[in-house]
Amino acid sequence: MAVSELIEIADYITKLKRGIAALRAQELTRDRIPMAHDELGSVVTATASATNSIMEAAEAMMVIEARTLDEYRAQVEARINDIFEACAFQDITGQRISKVVDALGQLEKRLSQFSTLVNVRDGEAEVDAEEARRQARRETLLLNGPQLKGPATPQDAIDALFS
Repeated sequence: MAVSELIEIADYITKLKRGIAALRAQELTRDRIPMAHDELGSVVTATASATNSIMEAAEAMMVIEARTLDEYRAQVEARINDIFEACAFQDITGQRISKVVDALGQLEKRLSQFSTLVNVRDGEAEVDAEEARRQARRETLLLNGPQLKGPATPQDAIDALFS
């Protein structure tokens, strides 16, 4: 092996080490990914709680028994205020999701920079049987929704299926 080839290999190894360091993998696995997990867990909890509060208020409105129109109105307004309070979760939820999106954006940027630096192309990955099973189950349970923006099945077509 020629000296120039050894120098080229050494330069590549140095570049690779800089790229690995730029990933800041410890920060990602220690801070960012756990934070994203916790934030999404909080979003799920807040959403479920708000949904339950809204449903309880709506159900309470359906069974209101009042002697006068003013009494009825007061009870409905109280339940509507409960609904408004339950909807306040959205602001905090939006902030939490923004943190997760930011963390994922940083991860994506770092991985992209690293793969460009070392000129890596996707190859065949060893399939983790447990992960493949979980993914298949998620896809089965999810069916075809929820959809992101884009082509969607019109409600008329869905209604026609049930006719």
